[in-house]
Amino acid sequence: MKNLCFFFIFGISLFPLLCFSFNPESPLDRRFLVLLDDFSLKSSHSIFFNSLKSRGFNLEFKLADDPSLSIQRYGQYLYEALILFSPSTERFSGSLDLAAVIDFVDSGHVLIVAADASASDLIKNIATECGVDFDEDSSAMVIDRKSYAIAGTEGGHTLIASDDFIQSDVILGKTKIEAPVLFKGIAHSVNAANGLVLKVLSASPSAYSANPESKLLSPPLLTGSAISLVSVVQARNNARIMITGSLDLFSNRLFRTAVQKAGSPFKFEKSGNEQFVTEISKWVFHERGHLKAVDLRHHKVRETDEPAMYRIKDDLKFYVEIYEWSGKSWEPYVADDVQVQFYMMSPYVLKMLSTDGKGLYHASFKVPDVYGVFQFKVDYHRLGYNSLSLSKQTPVRPFRHNEYERFITTAFPYYGASFTTMAGFFIFSIVYLYNK
Repeated sequence: MKNLCFFFIFGISLFPLLCFSFNPESPLDRRFLVLLDDFSLKSSHSIFFNSLKSRGFNLEFKLADDPSLSIQRYGQYLYEALILFSPSTERFSGSLDLAAVIDFVDSGHVLIVAADASASDLIKNIATECGVDFDEDSSAMVIDRKSYAIAGTEGGHTLIASDDFIQSDVILGKTKIEAPVLFKGIAHSVNAANGLVLKVLSASPSAYSANPESKLLSPPLLTGSAISLVSVVQARNNARIMITGSLDLFSNRLFRTAVQKAGSPFKFEKSGNEQFVTEISKWVFHERGHLKAVDLRHHKVRETDEPAMYRIKDDLKFYVEIYEWSGKSWEPYVADDVQVQFYMMSPYVLKMLSTDGKGLYHASFKVPDVYGVFQFKVDYHRLGYNSLSLSKQTPVRPFRHNEYERFITTAFPYYGASFTTMAGFFIFSIVYLYNK
């Protein structure tokens, strides 16, 4: 009886994990944890949160200092995404800390970090671990004397109107963002040598990072387009991260604010914040730009079954299917830059794949005249898309002794030389024996 009670309680405790486990038909689970400094953010940023809910995501709100805070249970993550809207938090409560957040990302999950002028060392350290460095001056904010929002000139031109977006339909969608995005917060920079971090929204060349309340006595450390306002990370394990120095970027107030950029005659009734945040969140949450490859197969020409091994100089065909998640279903991915490698220490064959427009990619080539253990490899890395890296191993053998041609055309001179030598020896013998 005691054993039955134990298994019953254990099963009940695992029920939430089973309900929110990864769905193989979708690239992302639907349960997100949102950490706040204050529950008032639920109402002041409600448009953003309601947008996520309308797309089918389940949001769980907690304070960053909640003592019951935990993102794991029995070694399994309870959430697929972590949204940190708690910039002033010096220390998380419960079992969550800096190492736990980094482990969460290393496990391939999604992270959004929003900071502001009150950003703590904890939030800055999380950003640093993700490849982004906030300005070391805790009193500094992004200031722009030219590309500011006219309605927000008070405060030292700290309400920035930026329209310097990354040129990528995968990340920001195909619909152009017409209105400038309003930004009020702190600057960060990215390492140009780090190809995993992308600047999605950059400051103008006239922007700089400094304390708006004091006189500028020395050149600022961060200036111009080196300042990133919003950055994203596409990690090698396909985790996605969004980092911004403005919590107000997601606020209802900036979503609804009319905007006119200084020096521009165009005035917009509504800022581009809502469209920008909605589109970039679709990418961050794998609703766009997520690929999967399936059914990698190969066989000899005029055959259908996959052989146990190939022989050198065999003609073969290679196939792989690639699909893209549209937000609701998997659709065929169409591109002309997918390649396959026939690889052993280095690629012996590098072949561009053709597509039928329905997700199937294929190529034909001849096995090289080298035997050993080869791999079919597809490594696909493109801006905005998750990485595809798949391989399949196959051995290649040389010709058997009975598989060579009986007479090799290129050896005819050697055949002729042999028979000529024998004929010459025969004539020489006759002449030598019978010559008096």
